[in-house]
Amino acid sequence: MWFDSWSAVLRIVLVGAASYVALVVLLRLSGKRVLAKLSAFDLVVTVALGSMLASAVLSKDVRYVDALTGMALLVLAQLAVTTVTSRLPGGRSFVNAEPTVVVMHGRLLEEALTRMRLTQDEVMQAIRSSGHGGLDSVGAVVLEPDGTLSVVGRSSVGDGQALAAVPGWSGTRSG
Repeated sequence: MWFDSWSAVLRIVLVGAASYVALVVLLRLSGKRVLAKLSAFDLVVTVALGSMLASAVLSKDVRYVDALTGMALLVLAQLAVTTVTSRLPGGRSFVNAEPTVVVMHGRLLEEALTRMRLTQDEVMQAIRSSGHGGLDSVGAVVLEPDGTLSVVGRSSVGDGQALAAVPGWSGTRSG
């Protein structure tokens, strides 16, 4: 239970080091986007890569070449998806969720909160975390495709260009 053999420990050290180096090389070849937290798909790839690395290191039943092949397949799939989402019209909306306005001009949008399954408390926490004391100083809160809440202060809205592409955003103040 506590110790089987030195050969098992040596296997973990050798396979772990080789797997780590291989993963670093794969990630360097594929570019920065593979580990970016930009969408749910990106998160799944990151978690799956970690799982494959752990399996290769700790399981005697997983051959090194099998784990390496799986990691390479995930990186190639990620490259294919990011190519589609960045170059084909409509590709991004097929893979990624759209951002959603949940606060506009200091007013909570209850329907959007309900649709996105967010609570008022979660939005208020994001507002506090961004350094604002209340809704009166907030121009917009957007639930981003990666699940984060972006808070834009009233004085920071500017020309609204960063918000213009968000469905439901209205640059004019209502009520």
